[in-house]
Amino acid sequence: MARPPQRRLSRARARDLDIEISFYEGLTKDGLIHPEALELLGDAYDERGRYVDSLRVDRQLRELNPTDPLVRYNLACSLTRTGNFELAASELEQALDLGYQDVQQLNADPDLEDLRSHPAYRRVREKLRHLKRK
Repeated sequence: MARPPQRRLSRARARDLDIEISFYEGLTKDGLIHPEALELLGDAYDERGRYVDSLRVDRQLRELNPTDPLVRYNLACSLTRTGNFELAASELEQALDLGYQDVQQLNADPDLEDLRSHPAYRRVREKLRHLKRK
């Protein structure tokens, strides 16, 4: 499984992200669930290149709100960044079933680039064709 390239951050941005991560981790520990804090934590992990941590957060968000198409889309992005293409395609299919409609974003999102070239993405393309016919 190929790992995505680490994003280049300035020292100042990396330090700021580490502070944000520490803050949001504090808000989400001890069983307290703050979905907004979890979303921000996942974004910070992602920008910092901590893709496995971002994936863990996206899975938590899916558990909290399994019918939110954007949550499923974001989980697909995390799964793609960690090389889980089959699961990523399944999450995108779920996002589409739940009403995700931003096809331009789906086709251009750099987080999904590796998935778009994977055979599992054929299912997503087929789902998109099927939805267009409805």
